[in-house]
Amino acid sequence: MKYSVLASGSAGNSTLIETEQTKILIDCGTRKKYLTQSLHNCGVKYSDIDAVFITHEHIDHIRLLNLFENHQVYAPHPMNDLQNIVCIPVHQAMIIKDLTIMAIPLSHDSTQTYGYIITQNEEKLVYITDTGYLNQSVLEYIKGADVYIFESNHDVDRLMQTSRPHSTKRRIISEEGHLSNADSAYYLSMIVSENTKDIILAHLSQEANTERLALTCLVETLEKAKVSLHPSIQCRCARQYEIITGGIYEEKCGSYYHSESTNLECSSKL
Repeated sequence: MKYSVLASGSAGNSTLIETEQTKILIDCGTRKKYLTQSLHNCGVKYSDIDAVFITHEHIDHIRLLNLFENHQVYAPHPMNDLQNIVCIPVHQAMIIKDLTIMAIPLSHDSTQTYGYIITQNEEKLVYITDTGYLNQSVLEYIKGADVYIFESNHDVDRLMQTSRPHSTKRRIISEEGHLSNADSAYYLSMIVSENTKDIILAHLSQEANTERLALTCLVETLEKAKVSLHPSIQCRCARQYEIITGGIYEEKCGSYYHSESTNLECSSKL
């Protein structure tokens, strides 16, 4: 699999998953010009996409849903009055060509929010954003993945220092809000394994977080938990308007992104 986080954050979210046979998009909440250019940079056109999977109905995840009225769209429930939406149940495997996709339930202030487990042969990618907590049954499903694209939304102290209304802060830290850096790192310490090769922290708040805070929290938590990791594991942060790519892919799609100034190699710390 090749995975490209095209956009991640409160201004819009979208991730492209590719194999030699299949291309799927998770969410389409960014701006049209940016999404078009990002797909072009990956050598992909709208017509190449086999299916779109929606996590939930908030605008930063479905802003461009009408662009995909001629595609098959899978979602937790009907939305935007589109006729091409298939409502999928949780814990039921779906096959799109050579990919198997399973939805898992999350906890967010929406009608229903899904995370996705995507597998091809023996490779497993877990995509989880927009949740306030994860229950034990979900943790069992997502253990030992090769790749985690995983929410690390805010640093609690930094969030409390912002000028946001108290009601907003309370919502964010609630069980129907977003995972903090500490929450994210704690869950990851329970589910990563020696199989895990890439952790991409996603949906970072631009006001209430920094890449350094999120990555440092993760590395320190994994270290304290004495987690055994793959020797070449990467820990990185997704960004709002910059493509973060990983996996095996063709030369035309570019190369891995890594910024030494803002991203930390787990293997150098543990």
